[in-house]
Amino acid sequence: MAEVAQPIESQQSPIKQEEQQQNGDIEMLNGADSQTPIEGEKKEEEGDNKQDEPEEEKIPEDACETLYLQNLNEKVRIPVIIETLYSLFKPYRPLHPVIAHRNVRMRGQAFISFPDVKSANEAKKDVSEFPLYGKAIQISFARGRSDSIVKKLEGDEKFDEHQAHRLEEKKKKRRNNPLRQKAQAKLKAEETGAPTTKKQKLQMPDEYLPPNSVLFIQNLPEGTTSDDLREVFEVHSGLVEIRTIPAKKDIAFVEFQDENSATLAKDALHNFKIDGETKMKVTYARK
Repeated sequence: MAEVAQPIESQQSPIKQEEQQQNGDIEMLNGADSQTPIEGEKKEEEGDNKQDEPEEEKIPEDACETLYLQNLNEKVRIPVIIETLYSLFKPYRPLHPVIAHRNVRMRGQAFISFPDVKSANEAKKDVSEFPLYGKAIQISFARGRSDSIVKKLEGDEKFDEHQAHRLEEKKKKRRNNPLRQKAQAKLKAEETGAPTTKKQKLQMPDEYLPPNSVLFIQNLPEGTTSDDLREVFEVHSGLVEIRTIPAKKDIAFVEFQDENSATLAKDALHNFKIDGETKMKVTYARK
């Protein structure tokens, strides 16, 4: 019997094999493209991710736990200002007390402290220019730490050192005050008989001026207003009028109903420190 020939596996032509190989390479390339992002797309995605991450805010180098507030409405009473400021800054955990003074030199200003620098920085950023009683608050960091902060964070021992250093700095500033140095130089020149730089005008000494119902106020601190003087002089009966001089802001005239009322006010308020530091001079006015 004749043997049946086994079928030989079909062999493809070289051209067809080359076409299949090319088709396979194309499919592999397409598959790679669909799975692996291009390098440019990678960088773009990384950039987008970086933009989504919030940048950490930097705290200024001069930051401290205490804020210095300016441009406060001077017509509002001090207790009201203090209570309002504490309520305004309440979300940032302010510490007691809020410092605000009624004297002329510190009017319209206040100090408020916080538990840490971060809270103070957030309060400064959020509340700055807030229109409080019709005036935009101006806020900056205080030059130094407040007494309450030092006592809270450093303890009593450090607080005593801080307070002593602050008082010494205050005395130093007073000693170096140009007006004080000028007055001391003038007094020394008068005692030694040395000629002064300016020609002295001959005037009748104050103690020889005849009493009258009008008082002459001198050496007033900068920024003193008629309202400030009224607060001081109205405690004495018989006050009629207070006249300030726009061209010369360190003097004023205060008129009483009679000589007796003026004399009582003069004796009580001569050398009174209207701002806690500067002594004002009270004499009878010249007729």
